[in-house]
Parts: sequence; structure tokens; C-alpha cells
Amino acid sequence: MKKRWTSPHFALSAALLLAAHLCNAQPAAPRHGSCRIESVDFDGWRAQQLANEWVTLTIVPQLGGRLMQVTFGGHAYLFVNPRYAGKYFPPSEGAPKGRWFNYGGDKIWPLPEGTQDEQHWAGPLSDALDDGEYAFKILSQSSVCAVQLDGPADARTGLQYSRNISIDSDSPEISFHAVMKNATAHPIQWSMQSVSQYDTVDPHNSADFNHDFWAFTRADSHSSFAGGYRVRTGLASDPSFAVKDGWFTLHWMNLQSEVWIDSPGDWVVVVDGATHFAMAERFSYVKGAEYPGDASVIFYKNGRPPERKQKDGEPVSPADPDDSLFYMEAELNSPLVRLEPGLTYAMDTKWFPARAGNEFKTITDAGLVGEALQASISSTGVILSGSFGVFFPGTLVAHLYDDNGVEANAVSLAAVIPTESLSLNQTIKSPSAIARVSLHLVDPQGRDRGSLGEARVTRRDGTPR
Repeated sequence: MKKRWTSPHFALSAALLLAAHLCNAQPAAPRHGSCRIESVDFDGWRAQQLANEWVTLTIVPQLGGRLMQVTFGGHAYLFVNPRYAGKYFPPSEGAPKGRWFNYGGDKIWPLPEGTQDEQHWAGPLSDALDDGEYAFKILSQSSVCAVQLDGPADARTGLQYSRNISIDSDSPEISFHAVMKNATAHPIQWSMQSVSQYDTVDPHNSADFNHDFWAFTRADSHSSFAGGYRVRTGLASDPSFAVKDGWFTLHWMNLQSEVWIDSPGDWVVVVDGATHFAMAERFSYVKGAEYPGDASVIFYKNGRPPERKQKDGEPVSPADPDDSLFYMEAELNSPLVRLEPGLTYAMDTKWFPARAGNEFKTITDAGLVGEALQASISSTGVILSGSFGVFFPGTLVAHLYDDNGVEANAVSLAAVIPTESLSLNQTIKSPSAIARVSLHLVDPQGRDRGSLGEARVTRRDGTPR
């Protein structure tokens, strides 16, 4: 079982409640650090690591340029297949057998999949895209650590991939710039997808799956799928899936299936309720563009396949050792793009590791919201409450507005960091005419990273002020 670390929830103390600073107070002093890139051994593979004080990325260029692991606050997010630890099978060894070597991690694949013609990728299988050795190059390091991975051309699809991965020194934010190139002398059409395999093993029992593992993406209120999603493989009535409050929700169960969502963007959120760690993947949705099968997001749950019937009617489940591996794939798809010879198409995504509790309500540019911001008037001021996981270190600032929408005051609340979740329960002094509160995150450089939510001020009984 992988070692997991869980920090306690961040709670505001009574001293902080009394020592809230006004808006002209300076944010917490920045930590003067840098990021670094170094060669390491990872599970027997030659790997490269990008790291800052918040996050560590481990890349194995030999394995199709895979990002094999992301570690944040001591928590490892991605599935790494122990069966292939330290091993490598070049495409020439796997392709004739049509075999897929599932190393794990995060990679780039083409869409659509299928075997019916040359416009479909017969994957996943061992080929130059998935198993080719990628060239590794350092682009920069110090305040920004950036690397480039360039893969070989694939004769079957005509594609050639490259990917830039970078982190800054001041937050756990991870940036990806993936490029597909037409390496042929004729036009081709493909979609590109980011495929991330998340570890869904029970953190307390390696023989069991995590019963408190979730994934979310926004559902389209005008979805082309009945109910907001399409179960492509597995049980059509899989109880893992639901649409609630505008979100497609996946609760991981040991049932093998793949589900397609025509999400309008811009987020996929993965929450491990057992350890209170989360990952938010940000992507761009192109309205009106053609997506493979209309799906902008795909989730695949590995696990026990649906029972099949023998001729005598008895149920049988195939004894495939791969079915006992606990992981979930989160797949972000680009539109289908026609590429003339030598031309390229790029897909940019960002990841934000964070802390999260057992509840997920929504997401903002600044972080995750477990319990929405609430503001109620009392005899001593305005009581602010809510729970959050932030993407950046900094200071929370409450902006107070009157009935006319004019900002009457701004109050600096407390320092926050991404590796600790925040349970807010604080009373602040304010003019009696305050009607609305907006909670913002300001980083140590003084940059406003966005709102964590807004709330109308109510009386203690919940009625409008």
C-alpha cells in the first residue's frame, strides 16, 4: 500500500477571529523558493522529476513520455502498475500481438478508437504513441521549471506527439501544452485526449478499493445524451453515475464501465474522500466544435466486469488479472481537427492539486468549495462560514458591499496554504448596511486569484437582512 499522509483541517482560531486585519494589511510574506529538475530512479525506471515546495512530478520519457506520478502533501495521485515496475517493452515487441502494456500514469492518446478503418485508433495497444521512447529536454529551471517531451512519429495514425510540462516555484499549479502533428504527406483528422489514471486503492487496505472516491464534471443542461451522459460500456444502470445540481457525479464502485459526458467545461474534479485530497483538471471546451462521439470528457472505471451468461444460462465473469487493478481514467478530449501535412494542433490544460473534505459543491478559479460561503448578521458583526480547499498560498480577503453594490470595506481574514483545507467560522465587524460578501484569495505577490464564493447577508434565522 502506498504511503499516504493526511494533514489536519485548517481551522481558524479564536485569536485569529479577534485579530482580523483590515484590507490595507499586507499578505503573508512569500516563501523564497525555487523549483528544480533532476534525474531519479522511480520504481526501477530512469525518470526525471520536477519539484517545488508543494508538488513533485515524476516523468518517465521511455514509457511514451508518461507523467508517472504526481505527489502533493505526501499524497500520490496516479496509478502505477506494479506488474510492470522497472520494465519496458518497445512497440516492436507489443504491436504484433496487439497487446497493451498498461504502465499507469498520465499520457496522450488519439481519438476516435476502433478497428473499422484508418480513421480510428486500434488502441490502447503498444505503438509509437503509447510506448515509444520520447526525447526529454529541459526548457527552464529556477523560478519556472519546464520540460519538453518529443515522441516518434507513428506510421499507423500519421501522428507525432510532443508535450511541455511546467510548474512555477510559488504554487502547486501544473501546466500542460500538448501538441499533435501531422507527420504524413496527406491530410488527417484526429482528436487528442489527456488520459490520467488515478489510484483508487483503499488507503487503509491495499486488497480493497476506495469506497469514498469521486469524480465530477459539469453536465450540459441541453445534453445530446439522455439523462446527461452515455454509458458506452458496462451496465447501463450503473449506480456509480448521476447528475445532480448541474454536475455529472461518479462514485467509484468496483464495476467496470466507461461513461461519456458532453460537458461544457471547464473542469474535471477528482476527490478522494478517504484522504481528503483532490485534483482539479482545467480544460477548454470549444462550443459548436465536433467531438468524438459528442464526448468532451470520458471516465473509465476499471474493476469487475458485468456478468455474462454461458449457454446454459449460468453467469460467468472472465478471470482477467487486469480486472483486479483499482484505477479510474479521467480523459479530457479535444475537438476533432483536420491537419494538413506538417501542421499541428495544441491542447492546453492545467492541474490544481488541493485538499477537500467529504463534500464537494463547486469549484472556482481560486479553489474547491465544500460548503458554500454563508454570511449572517449578529450583534457583534457578520458571521462568515464555509469550507474550502485553495489552489494557491495567500490571504483570504472578505469584500463587503452595500445594497447599491458599492464596496464599503474589505477585511483580511487569515493566511491559507494549498496543503491544508479551510473551515471558516469567523465574525467580522462591518457597517450595518452590508448586504453582500465576496471572499477572495490574494497570493503573496498581491495578485487576486479570484473568488471562493459570494453570499447575501441574512439574519441568524436565515431570512434576508
